[in-house]
Amino acid sequence: MKEAGRRRARRLAISTVVVIALAGMNGPWLYRFGTERYHQYVINKPEYKADNGHWDIIQFPKKYRQDTIHAALLRTGKVLLIAGSGNNQDNFNAKKFDTRIWDPVKGTIKKVPTPADLFCTGHTQLANGNLLIAGGTQKYEKLKGDVKKAGGVMILYNENPDKPMTLPKGTKFTGKANGKSFVSTDSVLIPRATKVFDKKTGKFLRNNPGYARVVVEAPKEGTTYETGTQDNYRVQGLTGADERNTYGIGNKFGLDKRDFEGIKKAYEFDPVAEKYIKVDPMNEARWYPTLTTLSDGKVLSVSGLDDIGQLVPGKNEIFDPATKKWTYTKTKRQFPTYPALFLMENGKLFYSGSNAGYGPDNVGRDPGIWDVDTNQFTKIPGLSDPNMLETSATVLLPPAQDEKYMVIGGGGVGESKLSTDKTRLVDLKDANPKFADGPSLEKGTRYPQTSILPDDTVLVSGGSEDYRGRSDSDVLQARLYHPDTNTFEKVADPLVGRNYHSGSILLPDGRVMFFGSNSLYADKANTKPGVFEQRIEIYTPPYLYRDSRPDISGGPESIARGSSGTFTSQHASSIKKVRLIRPSASTHVTDVDQRSIALDFKTTGNKITVTVPKDRNLVQAGWYMLFVDDDLGTPSKAVWVKVP
Repeated sequence: MKEAGRRRARRLAISTVVVIALAGMNGPWLYRFGTERYHQYVINKPEYKADNGHWDIIQFPKKYRQDTIHAALLRTGKVLLIAGSGNNQDNFNAKKFDTRIWDPVKGTIKKVPTPADLFCTGHTQLANGNLLIAGGTQKYEKLKGDVKKAGGVMILYNENPDKPMTLPKGTKFTGKANGKSFVSTDSVLIPRATKVFDKKTGKFLRNNPGYARVVVEAPKEGTTYETGTQDNYRVQGLTGADERNTYGIGNKFGLDKRDFEGIKKAYEFDPVAEKYIKVDPMNEARWYPTLTTLSDGKVLSVSGLDDIGQLVPGKNEIFDPATKKWTYTKTKRQFPTYPALFLMENGKLFYSGSNAGYGPDNVGRDPGIWDVDTNQFTKIPGLSDPNMLETSATVLLPPAQDEKYMVIGGGGVGESKLSTDKTRLVDLKDANPKFADGPSLEKGTRYPQTSILPDDTVLVSGGSEDYRGRSDSDVLQARLYHPDTNTFEKVADPLVGRNYHSGSILLPDGRVMFFGSNSLYADKANTKPGVFEQRIEIYTPPYLYRDSRPDISGGPESIARGSSGTFTSQHASSIKKVRLIRPSASTHVTDVDQRSIALDFKTTGNKITVTVPKDRNLVQAGWYMLFVDDDLGTPSKAVWVKVP
């Protein structure tokens, strides 16, 4: 026994010497290892979770992973995850377009056939529970230096009033003066000419030619095809009257950078059938558009890059869910791409100034109130750091009846290094609304993700200090904003950095999911290309670490505005709030769908009777999550309710 004790003592002494020796050689590693182990111990303690919440990472099986760009909560409780080509030109060239449906309760993932490249599309929830999706990618950008063939935009005319002209991809155009030829990169339809008559006499005056545009490029690489002056171009392959009536006009064709190009295609996604349904295309091709629901349930589509890579010049249009068709608005107004536009209680639209990129730095960037019908735009003053609204987030603070908005973070236009730590608040119920600063973030933050929670707080997380996370600048921090006290509360830090092409979605069980992130580089020195973040992360707020939560069940599936519905809850006597929360549709720091509406209610025994407000601008038609909160602020799981 004594010998065994001596052996144990010798082993312990030797082990101690080895550990000390290793520590000498690997001190920093051991310190980091020990620090990480301790950090994991702390963040998993029950009392820490109860104060700060908790983050969990979900990694899909490899065959289901994708570069998620867009996400929307469906009325089935599942999440639609759209990648399209996923900002990957190889996928685009191979026509590999991806969509997934994820069930966060069962953990199942399903692949869905994707009919077009819905990368950088627009989307919003419709009254019938479908998701409207419009726009996407026709062509990827080419940076200066990567453009090998001279090219540009060819303006096309058709002087024949009797028929339109369709020119296939690869049509050749030859300059009458310069003799140089260029070929179209896409097919194009040139409308027929319009006959113009004298209104008084009825006498025919002239034909107004049909008009279209197409991108063309030289058949070979090099500078010899560059042009510096305007020229008329003959369309090769046409004969007779078609040759006389159809022609092109081109200005400078060179080796300049070429931007992304949009598509006109539009779809509804059916959450029950779990498939895309084609509807009429938009009048304008759009890449990076915003879709906003209007007072009558129709949907406004604004901005985006068109089919030749130019910003749509204020030509906005409206989708009618009844006819599935698009019509132009009578008025025009230009915005940068992905502008944050919210429906107000007076039927007008609030533009916060938040946007996600393309467009002139001096056009359409001032925040204000827009009357779509009259085109009157009233600017709202007082915004701090007004030159750093790009990649900022805007949220309608809960409850929506207060009509108070917060603009969070943001950065300079384009690839600017500038970012701001400001939050800005505006109360649109003021007679003369103006912005005032709210509590500051700890760091300048572009791409902050924001989700309204059922306890009336707002989760603000992630983002990066520099453009697309450049120089390893992801912000691994999360805060809960309390509108009632106008303060931030620090909570558990996320485990995964999120910047460009990321977002967050409130789930029906009160948790929040985070998706995406498309860093430009993978290292602090900016020498290695970034890798798209495919992992999902779930944040469980502190309110879900309490001993119990209220329940709610039964009740009607549909409640009209101004009407009431009665539900059952064993905790009815402790209920202090009822909230109707519209499901999110998020991309590029833009989520104009989410809003949390306070409902009047009364309790009797184990019954809760809730009343939906009458205002159709406050309560847009569609499906909502109905949450009840107890006296501790703990929310129930949501039940789905339709407002017809």
